[in-house]
Amino acid sequence: CLGSGLSWEPRSRAVEQVHLRCTEGSLEWMYPARALRVVLEPNLATAQHTTVCIKPASDFQGASIYVERAGQLHLVVSEAEGARPRHVSCFSAHMPQGVALFLQASPQRDISRRTASFQYELLSNQGAAGPDVKKMALVEAMCRPCDNMELLMAICSSDFVVKGSIRNVSHDSENHMSQVDVSVQKVYRQKNRIFQQEEGSGEWRGPIRTLLQCKVKKGGGDFLFTGNEHFGEAWLGCAPRFKDFMLVYRAARERGANPCEFELN
Repeated sequence: CLGSGLSWEPRSRAVEQVHLRCTEGSLEWMYPARALRVVLEPNLATAQHTTVCIKPASDFQGASIYVERAGQLHLVVSEAEGARPRHVSCFSAHMPQGVALFLQASPQRDISRRTASFQYELLSNQGAAGPDVKKMALVEAMCRPCDNMELLMAICSSDFVVKGSIRNVSHDSENHMSQVDVSVQKVYRQKNRIFQQEEGSGEWRGPIRTLLQCKVKKGGGDFLFTGNEHFGEAWLGCAPRFKDFMLVYRAARERGANPCEFELN
């Protein structure tokens, strides 16, 4: 969705409203003026609770973002953060009523170009226990080990499945994130080109993100990394040691219990 504050009537005090009906997308508001109300109302009637995650652009300027809850506005993204890294913010919402975001333009004296833009995703989590899903808590980013069935399903439905080893793990305590740099031996599947071959060495590498609270540490040996993409980044799901995964998969295939075929060689 693209829009500009310059297109509004100068004397109008009305709040412009935008309705977005996709489960993921982006909004770009150039020359922010007054206020913009963005209603997210995709067809998720089967979900009791949904986690909404937004990621402001690195050059986000000119406005602050609030979420409406019970008639009150709660600050999610402040322009006052300045040049700080733009991290993902998540909050829960009840469906199917929709989620309303309120963008308040910041006062400015000149007409210099400012752009308030962000990406959003709605993640259905029907098993959520309540409305207070922790900020930064992406539904797929689980810290606990996957059980055998979850692992077998992960290789069928994940956005990426790669075999590799951990080169390095870095932690960002301010944004509650960890990044795992992976040296990739084989790419079984990837939705986009997150894992790429370096021109000089010819080695395949790629970053995978997870929550700081998962306390990921560098370990030796080969792993099977699976997970999903959010905002163009790979987020860690199930990540067993490769030899352990092979034992689980072979046992399931012998029983005819594997939900999909996996390339063993």
